[in-house]
Amino acid sequence: MTRVFIIGGAGQIGRRLSRILSDNGHDVRALCRKPEQETLLRQQGAEPVSGSLTELDEDALAAYLTGSEVVVFTAGAGGKGGQEMTNAVDGEGLKTAVAAALKARVSRFLLVSAFPEAARGQSVSDTFENYMRVKKMADVALAQSALDWVILRPGTLRDEPGTGLVHAGLAIPYGDVSRDDVAATLAEIIEQPGVSRIIIELTAGEVPVREAVQKMAGR
Repeated sequence: MTRVFIIGGAGQIGRRLSRILSDNGHDVRALCRKPEQETLLRQQGAEPVSGSLTELDEDALAAYLTGSEVVVFTAGAGGKGGQEMTNAVDGEGLKTAVAAALKARVSRFLLVSAFPEAARGQSVSDTFENYMRVKKMADVALAQSALDWVILRPGTLRDEPGTGLVHAGLAIPYGDVSRDDVAATLAEIIEQPGVSRIIIELTAGEVPVREAVQKMAGR
């Protein structure tokens, strides 16, 4: 059993991940902002922890993380609240979480980031440009830390049921991927500690999730 703390647990990937981990016998705690999210998280097998990433400081978040073995950061503003909210959640929120994990002595840290080719060739807004800039800065902040980190960069997220088949690699062509398969990949990374200090790009593919993740170990 692994003790996992999910930041962004009430989100679509976070909920899916909670269910997979709980079904596999892991102990899952998840940060959530709203009371109604607590019931939803319990239904997914996670213990809800009430708090807002934009309001918790490093010490307060570290107190929540203490005792966990893995932190998974799936939080994101999702375009809501404009650039200010993106900066607060995806940027400063990630930095706070990294500092808190170090303080709480939680060494392993998984981050769901963004595929660098997202929206390439399209006309994009200033808000989206800022989103991509902040995501890259968050990647840099985590990669420069002393944590045992993994950064997962999924392609365009889809709600269709997962197939359990993916394409994972250090640098791959851009494509779509189901949220189910992103969550399954995160769960498998947790199961395989040999996958460490690596950035993985992920799309739908033809390789079973477990095999795809195994190939990333020791890279």
